[in-house]
Amino acid sequence: MLVVSDTSPLLNLATIGRLPLLEKQCGHVVIPPCVLDELRLDSDLPGSEELRHAKERGLLVVEPDPGNADLRRSLCLTLDAGEAAAIAMAIAKQADLILLDDLDARRTAASLGLCVTGVVGVLLRAKREGDIDNLHQELANLRQAAGFRLGERLLAAVLEAAGETAP
Repeated sequence: MLVVSDTSPLLNLATIGRLPLLEKQCGHVVIPPCVLDELRLDSDLPGSEELRHAKERGLLVVEPDPGNADLRRSLCLTLDAGEAAAIAMAIAKQADLILLDDLDARRTAASLGLCVTGVVGVLLRAKREGDIDNLHQELANLRQAAGFRLGERLLAAVLEAAGETAP
């Protein structure tokens, strides 16, 4: 399965120590060079060390931008550079899945025919596959450690889909 990712899902999963879920679910994840730059692997920010190790062991694979600069420039009118590059790469490589957290980026990717999920979708799948026990706790960690914003209605819907109830 070919999976392309933007910065946010990778950084968020690394921050809460759940990047290995991607390895189990996807094998490896392809990222464009600007996403690698945005991850700031040389820093000591939360999750940076885990991301460095993920790159070293081949979970994160950096591939050159696919030559569709016009599409990237067009996407950059409404999205940030990492999101635009990831979407353009996913289209060029005919990816099976793209990982995006930003709502506008997700809508744009879906409108272009891409199959989209994000950090919440990765965690929900992990819960369904038995790789995590308590989705509510994982989402609480995500909100606290990574500053991830998740509305109460979406939280309730995700927990219901996982067979959990909000406390």
